[in-house]
Amino acid sequence: MKNEKLTTDEYDALEQVARGIKTERVSACVARNTKRLSGLKLLSYRQDGRLSVTDKAQQLLFVRRCINGLRAIAADPLAPLEADVAYFLGKKAHIVARASGEGYDISDKGTESLADIGSLGL
Repeated sequence: MKNEKLTTDEYDALEQVARGIKTERVSACVARNTKRLSGLKLLSYRQDGRLSVTDKAQQLLFVRRCINGLRAIAADPLAPLEADVAYFLGKKAHIVARASGEGYDISDKGTESLADIGSLGL
């Protein structure tokens, strides 16, 4: 992305569309943000006229979940992580499993990444 920052409302709209819209009408949050998110190539309309997230949006949401997971582990080593997030952060050596078997510790690389993320304002 070209350094486009998304608001919390825009992230919420992406997550709602990613989960699937069950009714004909979209929520006010999604309706408010559709134009901008479509322009950023994060949302698209399928052939049946329904909204869907693009691959770019799925990656963006996953990265956001990883950042939030890393922050959660930094605050509380026993914080629960989703399996795919824990696997990814462990594979990238940002977290390490605790010897006791419960929770994770943040590694030096993870601490550096959090500092970089904080300096970017993400």
